[in-house]
Amino acid sequence: MALHIHEAWILLFVLPALVTAAAINHEDYPADEGDQTSSNDNLIFDDYRGKGCVDDSGFVYKLGERFFPGHSNCPCVCTEDGPVCDQPECPKIHPKCTKVEHNGCCPECKEVKNFCEYHGKNYKILEEFKPSPCEWCRCEPSNEVHCVVADCAVPECVNPVYEPEQCCPVCKNGPNCFAGTTIIPAGIEVKVDDCNICHCHNGDWWKPAQCSKRECQGKQAL
Repeated sequence: MALHIHEAWILLFVLPALVTAAAINHEDYPADEGDQTSSNDNLIFDDYRGKGCVDDSGFVYKLGERFFPGHSNCPCVCTEDGPVCDQPECPKIHPKCTKVEHNGCCPECKEVKNFCEYHGKNYKILEEFKPSPCEWCRCEPSNEVHCVVADCAVPECVNPVYEPEQCCPVCKNGPNCFAGTTIIPAGIEVKVDDCNICHCHNGDWWKPAQCSKRECQGKQAL
């Protein structure tokens, strides 16, 4: 009988210990949010507020120290309230700028286009040139080419020709006009056949010749 009583006392002491161990098992009772966060975070960052500044890469700067955060070319000064950075109003880049440097806080134009390009050729500012016999052009300071095209007068003949390096056609044989299909010179009367004598209009060389019939030589022969 004494043996059974002793075993009962042992059970009374062991059971509470087992219950307590089961109660604190973390697998059965998940930790609260604060415990989960601290267990998952492997890195702990120091608080540098009021003591320094940290850039994008995690580098720490002392109070009063100048630095360039990230990829910016504008400097910052570390203060107790955090970085104070320059934000200047940068001048506009010239639209004809061909070379820009980004070494400073603001981009800077190092080379401006000082020529004009026209039909694949380059011309200096204020340079005058003739791309064709009838065109006169100039390279303006705006890097644009302005051209004037010659306005040719109406030729005084029906068979004008274009000479090399000349803009307007010329009448190599002087003024003339058509009498039917025959070209006759201006200023004189021309007998174009046995019955018709023709002459050109004064000043209107593109009009057909004026012709008048005369007594035909064939009839006189009869």
